[in-house]
Amino acid sequence: MTNRFSRTGVLSKMPLYLQTSKLGAVCVTAALLATLACTPAALQAQQLTAETSSSLASANDSVSSSLPDAPVPASAMQAGQTTTPPATASADPQQTKRILGIMPNFRSVSADTKLPPQTVKEKFISAGQDTFDYSSFLLAAVQAGVSMYGKSYPEFHQGAVGYGRYYWHTLADTADENFMVGGIGPVLFHQDNRFYTLGHGSIGHRAFYAATRVLISRKDDGDNTFNFSEIIGSGAAAGVSSLYYPTKDRTWTKVGQKWLTSDLIDGATFTFKEFWPDINHKFFHTH
Repeated sequence: MTNRFSRTGVLSKMPLYLQTSKLGAVCVTAALLATLACTPAALQAQQLTAETSSSLASANDSVSSSLPDAPVPASAMQAGQTTTPPATASADPQQTKRILGIMPNFRSVSADTKLPPQTVKEKFISAGQDTFDYSSFLLAAVQAGVSMYGKSYPEFHQGAVGYGRYYWHTLADTADENFMVGGIGPVLFHQDNRFYTLGHGSIGHRAFYAATRVLISRKDDGDNTFNFSEIIGSGAAAGVSSLYYPTKDRTWTKVGQKWLTSDLIDGATFTFKEFWPDINHKFFHTH
C-alpha cells in the first residue's frame, strides 16, 4: 500500500499536520478513492481514444476505396489511352502500307497484332484500295506488256491498239479478283479479308503458314475456318472474266487454269508478305 501511495504522489504532496491527524486520514482516504476512481477512467478514455482513431482510419480507407478513379484527360481519351498502362510496342519488324513503296500492302497485319472485326463497309473499302490505288495501274501496265510480248491472246494483236486491249483486260481481271476475294466473299462468308503475319518460328514453318492462308482464313469472330472467300471468290472472278475474253477462251479448261493460277499467285504473295518486314528491316534498315 505504501508503494502504491508513493507512486500516486498523494502523501508526499500533503502537509505534515494533515498526514498525522484524523482530518489528514480522511483527506488521504478521499484522495486515494479519487485516485482509484480516476485511474480506470483515464485508462478507459485512452482505450476509447485509440479505438476511435482506428475506426476513423478504417472509415477513411472505405471511403477512399469507394471513390471513383481519377478522370482520364480528354487528350488521353482521344488518343485511345485508359488508366491501364499502354502495352509495350513489339520489337519485331512491322508491316508497311506498301512494299518497296509501290505494291499495296494495306491488308497485311503485323505479327501479334489484335484488331476488331471488320464491318461490311471496311471490307469493301479495302478491296477498293487494292483495285484503284495508283500502283494497280502501274502493275497492270507491266503485266499487259508481258502478256502482249508472249502473245497470250493473238486476237488482241500487237501495237498500241493491241496493248490497249491487254491493258484494260488486265485491269478488269484485277478488279474482279479484288472485289470477289476481298469484298463480296468476306461479306457473304463472314470472314476477315486481312493477312495476319505469323512472324515467329522457323523459315519453313512461316512459309508453310503463309502459303496455306489460301486455304485457311479467319472468321469475323477470330476463329480459323476454310477460306471460302479465296477459293470460291477466285473461281467466280475467273468465270466473270471469261465473259469479256475471246470466245475460244471461254472454256472450262481456260477458266480452271485462270482459277488455279490466281490461287497460286495469292499463295506466293502471302509468303512474300510474311517475310517482307524482315526483308525490309535487314536490307532497308527500316521498321
